[in-house]
Amino acid sequence: MDTRLQLTFLGHQTWLVQGGGRSILVDPVLAPAFGLPGRAECRVWPPRTVDTNAMPQVDAVVLTHEHLDHFHLPSLALLDRDTPVFTGPLLPEPVEVAITRLGFTVHRIDHTSPIELGDLRVNLYPAGAKTLFWEDRVVQPCIRVGDGSSVFIAVDADVSDLYLQHVAEGVQPMPRMAVLSNNSQIVPPGMPASSVNLLPGLDGTRHKTGLSVLNQLLLEVLAPLDGVADVALCGNGFVPPASPHGPFLYSDHFEMAATANRLQHLFVVHGPRPGNRLSVPASPSEELTSDRVDWVQIDGKFEHEQLVAHAGFVADPGHVVLSPLADEPADWDQALDVVMAELPRLGRELLATSSGILACSIHEYLSGPLGRDRAVLRLKDGPGGHLLQFAWDVTTASFAPVPATTRDEAMAQYPFGAEVFFQDYVALLEGRLQVWDVAGGSMECWHIGPPLDSLVYAFFGIYGEHQRPDLAARSYAHLAGDVALPAGTR
Repeated sequence: MDTRLQLTFLGHQTWLVQGGGRSILVDPVLAPAFGLPGRAECRVWPPRTVDTNAMPQVDAVVLTHEHLDHFHLPSLALLDRDTPVFTGPLLPEPVEVAITRLGFTVHRIDHTSPIELGDLRVNLYPAGAKTLFWEDRVVQPCIRVGDGSSVFIAVDADVSDLYLQHVAEGVQPMPRMAVLSNNSQIVPPGMPASSVNLLPGLDGTRHKTGLSVLNQLLLEVLAPLDGVADVALCGNGFVPPASPHGPFLYSDHFEMAATANRLQHLFVVHGPRPGNRLSVPASPSEELTSDRVDWVQIDGKFEHEQLVAHAGFVADPGHVVLSPLADEPADWDQALDVVMAELPRLGRELLATSSGILACSIHEYLSGPLGRDRAVLRLKDGPGGHLLQFAWDVTTASFAPVPATTRDEAMAQYPFGAEVFFQDYVALLEGRLQVWDVAGGSMECWHIGPPLDSLVYAFFGIYGEHQRPDLAARSYAHLAGDVALPAGTR
């Protein structure tokens, strides 16, 4: 039996895995871009086209989780509807409904029930226990042909504790190759972003470097898997909407891998570009090899343009002003009603977040003792072009309108703050944008405490698909708007 595995990298975190005469597609994003239609779309980086007509036949799809850089309805629509879709037990229900509506059959399985396609076997392991709340529904595939070498894909979460236990007990072999996702998404200095703390001197992203990214991926994540021979890097593979700086810093995995291989000897690091195929041999003594497939082509023109933009921005970022992702509301009064109806819920849910807990535990800030108001939400370009400002009162767990101030005045008064465009917040509440879109493209924050105490992470917990499946369902309806549905489907 031929127990080799071949992994073709299709961009960002999409892989075609072949072995034993069968093939599976992991987290298919096959279009040039992903995300909700319009200004929130993210172009895959490096840019490429995938000829799905020339792509090998797919026997099954594995969906690790619901985030739109992994779950892309227009890409699924390119596949044969008889292709089974496998996922974990915790995938939000609206995702299954949206996939089923396209005509596919979804199979929810846990780590005890492997996917078996002939001799190709896939176990889906749950995310590690320390995984952040908004990623804890992730499943991580372990792929193997017969008793050959295995590949473990550690997607977007801490390495599965159950998988590590199975490796330690000999249930699974030490993987020959681990696939690690780089989710650093570090913007160049001078670029506003929700990850950048606006408070002077507290922007921890200034100290995030390629070295820290490699340390986190290759030493911290891989520490429990001592013995892995090969590592493949993926992720960080998109250009943010309307980005003036092109790709993120440290997203050139070919260069990152080359640097890592010069600095350590524990394993061989691979940084594939879209279209590269990694062949994992059956024998531990054989080296992993790489070649290219002809049905994935790099868009060299767009890549060059974005690299030029990136170099220019790094040299001189100038003054960047963010723009809204959503269109202006057709009815401003109705949009304001939507916001005002949401604020009581936001105020209550904020109380149980890391931001809310810290806000309630402090007693002094820059100007002395703190009163009841500990956070502020600033909605830019509201009705009439005005800034709307709402203070969060911890004694009532509610937001109330307060007179608008300058940003500096707000930062001096409130230890936590978030600025969002009014129309983007409305679009989030109506399912036309997801919280990841708003956070990644048009939101700015300040906070005291560690990075995870920022209001942007509170928003992830409050508005993510796990917490607001109703909003997720609306966003999937928008995403599927131009996708052809099977006859008879409503």
